[in-house]
Amino acid sequence: MAWSTRQIAELAGTSVRAVRHYHEVGLLAEPERRANGYKRYGVAHLVRLLRIKRLTDLGFSLPQIAGMGNADEHPEEALRALDAEVAGTIERLQRVRAELALILDKAAPTDLPAELAQAAADAKLTAADRSFVVVMSRLLSPSAITAYRGMLEAYSADPSTDEFDHLPPDADEQTREDLARRMVGYIRELQADHPGMRELKADTPAAARLAAQTMATALHDLYSPAQVDVIRRVGRLLALDPG
Repeated sequence: MAWSTRQIAELAGTSVRAVRHYHEVGLLAEPERRANGYKRYGVAHLVRLLRIKRLTDLGFSLPQIAGMGNADEHPEEALRALDAEVAGTIERLQRVRAELALILDKAAPTDLPAELAQAAADAKLTAADRSFVVVMSRLLSPSAITAYRGMLEAYSADPSTDEFDHLPPDADEQTREDLARRMVGYIRELQADHPGMRELKADTPAAARLAAQTMATALHDLYSPAQVDVIRRVGRLLALDPG
């Protein structure tokens, strides 16, 4: 008995379109045709089609199936490789589920990595500060991320930082200088308690330059010119007297 394309597709639990695609990519040999031009599929075609269907259901791609050839009924190497791939996918999905549980349970932000999300949410940062933390999460080394999280977990508002958050864009020079001098003590305490906080994730000098440029760009885009000037003054005071 011979089957038509529609019949063999139904028998294999696939579609006519899929059968035609398998012909196009060379996975399924073209059958002979009847006198009227219609294809005549036999048992060998059905067996091959069922094998393709089984392998795709397991997760193999069509190029992987093509690489197995026609004769190998137990492609152990390919099966073990797929098993390792599936194991990696399961591990990744389990991590994603754990992060989703944290986000849903703690209403944590989704734009931060899991190790910073909860601490940033609890710190109740301003929109600008939170955006800066998002950028920093891509620039800091793993140890610096840990230090940064510790800083956020221990964060308590200081009068000088509250004034910084509400600094008018047109604040005069004396106001900015006075604020910078008052902020220096608070910054020194943070640096002393979390010494690894400024360690950039840079493997090369070029990467370090890019990280520094990215941080500078983030500061200029997120904060007002008066606030950026205060940050610059704080940096200069710290450089003159690290304490």
